[in-house]
This record gives sequence, C-alpha cells and structure tokens, in this order.
Amino acid sequence: MTGVGGLVFVADLEAPVLDDDDRHHLARVLRVRPGELVSAGDGAGRSRPCRWSGGGVLEACGEVVAAEAPTPSLTVCMALTKGARPELAVQKLTELGVDRIVPLLAARSVARWQGERAEHHLSRLRRVARQAAMQSRRAYLPEISPVCDFALAAALPGATLAQAGGGPPTAGTTVVLIGPEGGWADEELSRGLPLVGLGPGVLRAETAAIAVGVLLSGLRHGLVTASAGPGTAAEGRPGDATA
Repeated sequence: MTGVGGLVFVADLEAPVLDDDDRHHLARVLRVRPGELVSAGDGAGRSRPCRWSGGGVLEACGEVVAAEAPTPSLTVCMALTKGARPELAVQKLTELGVDRIVPLLAARSVARWQGERAEHHLSRLRRVARQAAMQSRRAYLPEISPVCDFALAAALPGATLAQAGGGPPTAGTTVVLIGPEGGWADEELSRGLPLVGLGPGVLRAETAAIAVGVLLSGLRHGLVTASAGPGTAAEGRPGDATA
C-alpha cells in the first residue's frame, strides 16, 4: 500500500474526495506535486492509485486492490493517563500495526474520562490514529474503542496483564492490559489473568504500551522469536506493576 506521494483515506474509493486536513497533509506536509500518484484507501484494506491535481483533487487512475488483514489481531488496553501521553501511545501503536486500542479505566487510574469529555478525547485519539496510519501507510485503520472498565477488558478472550514478574509474551499473546502508573490494585491482580513481563524496570503507562506494541508486532511478523512456545502468555507471580 505505497503510493508514490503517500496515502490518504477517503470515504468512497469510486469518487475519492479529500477533507481539508488530508488536503493539507498532502500539499503542505508531504509536499506532493501536481501529477504525482498517491494511494487512496478506505481504512478497511482496500485502496487504489489516484493522481493528485494542483487544485487538491484526486483523480482515480487505477483499479481497487485489497490487502489481507494481518493475523492474529492485536489488542492493547491502556490505562488512562493525563496530558498528551495517550495520544503519543496511540500514534506509536498505530504505526506498529496494533489493530485495536482500548482506553482502560483501572482502579488506580487518575484520569477519568466520562460523558462529553470522554467523547472529546476519543475523537482526538481517532484523529491521531488516522494521521499515524497515513504516515505509516497501513491499509487498515485501528479501532479506537470507547473507554472500558477493567472487568470488561479482563473478560476479552486471551486477556493478559502487563506486570513485573510475568513471563515473556509469546506468539499467542494477542491482548495485553497496561495498568496505571500506580500499578494494578489487589482486586485486579486477584482475577488470576496470565501475566506478561516487560523487563525489570517500572515503566510509564505509555512506554509500556509502546513496548507491548513492538513485541507483539515483532512476534506476529516473525521479526522476533518467543522464548516459550506459542500459546497463552506464561503465568507470572504478582509483584510491582510494570506500568
């Protein structure tokens, strides 16, 4: 999915129309010149080559092609934090190819997104993910889920906790929950979910999320090899939180 001048997402591949932000992205950020080719994608794996005109218009000039979705699907649930750190994590997780990003409300989360504030933050995260997907030229936009409490996240099939003392992630590790910087509460650890370790240090939540994205993406694409066989992440002992 690599057009000469970059990638943009459009609502309709039959009649590709750019919004103002994407027009600015091509003209001012990528500095695409009139007549150059770009890829227009729908965010669901389909794309087609288009020619960029000087007036900011895309003209379809090739057939629609479809890319297979990478498997297995990867999910990172990340505890809410203050400031712009969630945006940084979403940007990097998108670039790394994570398929689903879930803002997580843990017992010790300081940031609490509710009502209109939650919708505002989610809208911002989805814009960040869209821009990062264009930059990294990935065929599939990640899903940015609504804010989820711990119980719902823990019930996801294959859910594991990022926690010091946990075993290394394996090829079967596909859903990882990242806790707040205060660590997981006792009641969360007592759920008995498998634990995944990210090293001996205590990481910030966004650092842990990015580290998980790197590891899971590397395992999925065969860039790194798990020390244990494929399957659910190894059990570890409860200890100080990794994130």
